[in-house]
Amino acid sequence: MPPRVADSSQTLKRKRAGTLNLSEDARKVYDLITSTENVGISKKAVKDQVKLPDTVLTKSLKTLKDTALIKEVVNIQNKRNNYYFGIKFKPSVELTGGAWYNDEGNLDRQLIEVSKAQCLRFISSSKVATVGEITEGINNLGLFKVKLTGVQIEEVVQSLILDKEIVEAQSTGMGDFARIPPGEPCYRCSNERRLKTGALASLPCGICPRLNECTPDGVISPLTCVYYKKWLDF
Repeated sequence: MPPRVADSSQTLKRKRAGTLNLSEDARKVYDLITSTENVGISKKAVKDQVKLPDTVLTKSLKTLKDTALIKEVVNIQNKRNNYYFGIKFKPSVELTGGAWYNDEGNLDRQLIEVSKAQCLRFISSSKVATVGEITEGINNLGLFKVKLTGVQIEEVVQSLILDKEIVEAQSTGMGDFARIPPGEPCYRCSNERRLKTGALASLPCGICPRLNECTPDGVISPLTCVYYKKWLDF
């Protein structure tokens, strides 16, 4: 295992400054939580290890959260048993559910629907596309707070297949597939969706003057846009 890279002097100074005024109890809690790194730790586990009264532990955790030294993360497997992490550590996908879940640990249906609509739009305009092409195309739109991974796009694609909006194909290396190596899996609109080419010609997003302001959770959003909904329902 390679040695851990030491923190820079600036990072160490900030860390020391942030923990300078902590009580002894709060420091014990902080040291334990940060020692778990990306694994995190439940409140019960903290209590079992630091042996503090409930009131003292609760106060220490509140202090650490208020000073942005730790964060509390919803455990989607058991929402009554949240986990604590040092502020710089990223919780595992197994704990949070990944990008498809919001901060409250609930499935973000709005994000899923917008992702499906954008994937369908990209495939429709490209005629045929691989997961890699779809991922790059969606992320280049800048609609989402974080970039979606190829695994997440694959999940969206599989959902669209179940909805019978698209079908999986293998590249022949000719015609619409000319840019894709022969045999590589790719996706195109289903026969039913391809009949709607007239709707694609009038896609509202392509001529919308406020496209750059359109985000899934913003005032201007594909989910609230009446023109976009009409196009999808066409």
